[in-house]
Amino acid sequence: MSIFPPSQRIWWNEPVEKTEVLWVVIALVWSLIMFFMMPYWHLTGDQNLSNEAYRISPDAFAEKAEAVAAKYTVRTETSQEVPVVHPPAGSDVYMIARLWEWWPILELEKGQSYRLHLSSMDWQHGFSLLPDNINIQVHPDYEMVVTVPSRLP
Repeated sequence: MSIFPPSQRIWWNEPVEKTEVLWVVIALVWSLIMFFMMPYWHLTGDQNLSNEAYRISPDAFAEKAEAVAAKYTVRTETSQEVPVVHPPAGSDVYMIARLWEWWPILELEKGQSYRLHLSSMDWQHGFSLLPDNINIQVHPDYEMVVTVPSRLP
């Protein structure tokens, strides 16, 4: 029982049962397998998103996003006149997260890659893009940069 001290004061000199040794070896081998699989999964797996994050002020990010939106706007949508931005392939595009919305609407070309810059003006927001399994959290004061792959339908 763990309430009472061991009967042998020098318990570490006692022989260890074979089953205990077996479980320790199994646990050690499994932990080594998992340790070496983590870098392997990161390098070869499609499930891991390689992205960049930079500290930025919301005002500076909003200026960048508004400049790109003004340069590449092709029309407006919805009753709030949200701009639809059609940037050239391979360019940097910016999206702002605000309460219940992403601004502006992006119109991207099929088969092209873009560097997508995301930031929040107020709270933490989630961003998900399927079927590419891009799923990140966007925080205020941080600019998240994700490469949107060219395999979008």
